[in-house]
Amino acid sequence: MLDSLLISVWLLGSISSFGEMPFWAQANQGGVMPATAAGFPVASGVCFQVGYQPLGQLDYRAGVSAGTVDHFGDLQVLPDEFYAGLRWKLLSLDLGMKRREQAFVADRQLGSLSATGGHVAWSGNARSMPGYTLELQPVQVPYTGGIFWLEGAYGDYWTLDDRYVRRALLHRTQFNFIFKITSRLTFRLGLDHYALWGGVSRDPAVGRQPASLADYFRVITGRHATGSNPAQDQAYVQGNQLGGELWRLDWRGDGWKAAFQHDIPYEDGSGMGFQNFPDGVNTLWFGWDDKDRWLSDILYEYHHTMSQSGPVHDAVVADQYVIIGGRDNYFNHAVYRSGWTYFGRTIGDPLLYPSRNQPGIRSNRLRAHHIGLGGKLFRFAPYKLMLSWSTHYGTYDAPLHEDESGESQFSGAFQGEIPFATFLDGGVGLSLSYGLFADWGNMLPKGFGGRVGIRLYFL
Repeated sequence: MLDSLLISVWLLGSISSFGEMPFWAQANQGGVMPATAAGFPVASGVCFQVGYQPLGQLDYRAGVSAGTVDHFGDLQVLPDEFYAGLRWKLLSLDLGMKRREQAFVADRQLGSLSATGGHVAWSGNARSMPGYTLELQPVQVPYTGGIFWLEGAYGDYWTLDDRYVRRALLHRTQFNFIFKITSRLTFRLGLDHYALWGGVSRDPAVGRQPASLADYFRVITGRHATGSNPAQDQAYVQGNQLGGELWRLDWRGDGWKAAFQHDIPYEDGSGMGFQNFPDGVNTLWFGWDDKDRWLSDILYEYHHTMSQSGPVHDAVVADQYVIIGGRDNYFNHAVYRSGWTYFGRTIGDPLLYPSRNQPGIRSNRLRAHHIGLGGKLFRFAPYKLMLSWSTHYGTYDAPLHEDESGESQFSGAFQGEIPFATFLDGGVGLSLSYGLFADWGNMLPKGFGGRVGIRLYFL
């Protein structure tokens, strides 16, 4: 008998006061929750996961999950995860479609309390991409007395959505330096780098992008493109390269933990060189080890993306062309015009809203406050509260208002799950899931929404 098998089947219905589900009803759901409430009165899904199990000197794991949406008799299947993985000591390899692990989670079923899931460039807001991921778990650097550790990931993926540059490829390189300063205090410094490259543009003047092995090595090393690529790639780097830089402090108390992190988005060398300060997502989190408390986790985030290394990217100074490095234009790109989106959802920070009627991100200059609370009502029914207040200014190239004034937006959610029946010594259970959602402001349609469902799970 497998000791880490989870099978979950769910059925839910949704309703909204304005036909579209509010922001937090669809954001950070792996891209499988449709936006239109009127279009999916009933949705269902199934999840099958096997955690790591021994296989000789290796361990294996696998998972399959998918949702179905009934659009007035037109049944649509939305694949979520389909993967298999192997682990050998500190190395693991996953093949297929797999969601990225989220940080700041009070309850696994309800997901992260953070607006970004702890990752400004890859939030869990969009659907999973097929590909492979090779990961190195934290390994101690020799002769450092257990103070210095390294971890990382390397992967390549394929886009399947109908985007401006179709069949674009995606590469990822990530590494963290970990300093265990004391038994209680840890400092983490990380770089998470992505590159969209290859594919075929809808613009006939751009056409098919080179995707040879030589181009791949230019992408992973951040080098300039050759003459067969667009002029922008020749002047800068090949493809749409972006990512996040992470600074994080963790403190371990007696029965509790706390963390502060500054997660910085970047689009080019100016951002990587911190010219875009103070841009980033600043997260302060406190959590008790006892997750059965009425209140077990508290999170506050401040999102700031107003700088973007300044309002000027290049200029002619003393008859010389000078790249100043501003107007970073987060999650947008001149060639890969769908930007950092996948199936219409922002891959990174979901508060950077995508455009509704054209490719790319509509508003990537904002200030936002986000609060997340989690725990268990009556010490047995998990819940989470999400409250976000944001002011949006559009982009440098397309501001919402010429006078640089912004538009305000509030989005809130209260979600939970009520276990009400268990069988076979807790191996089989039924639970009721629910959610109340609201949007109020000028960036998204105003209104309220609700969701209720039932989940059958086998452990």
